[in-house]
Amino acid sequence: MQEENVKNIARIALGSMLVFAGISHLSFARKEFKAQVPDEIPLPKDDTVVYSGIAEIALGSSLLLTDKEHQKTVGKVAAGFFTAIFPGNISQYVRKRDGFGLDTDRKRLVRLFFQPVLIYWALKSTDNV
Repeated sequence: MQEENVKNIARIALGSMLVFAGISHLSFARKEFKAQVPDEIPLPKDDTVVYSGIAEIALGSSLLLTDKEHQKTVGKVAAGFFTAIFPGNISQYVRKRDGFGLDTDRKRLVRLFFQPVLIYWALKSTDNV
């Protein structure tokens, strides 16, 4: 039972963080997020930030509200989302773009190692691993 409680807390924390991140995409951190959009994305950077913010709110809400029967699916979708946005983090590092206090190569590089943690978190908190 304790492991189940830990997973629920982890799922709720991740869902809450995604909702917050999504809201920040649409409001106060919009400019910072534009720095992460790779130039190769064939949409205006602001549109990409808005769409990804909406996706984060939807995913976070799904992690928070989905019943036990469908949580595995939501966890896989969230992990896929974290995988899909990873090129933005790589682009920020390669192009040396500042954002969110990531103003050195070292900070941007260290950040890259957190994306696999988010992927694992999404999977583990929804019983996929």
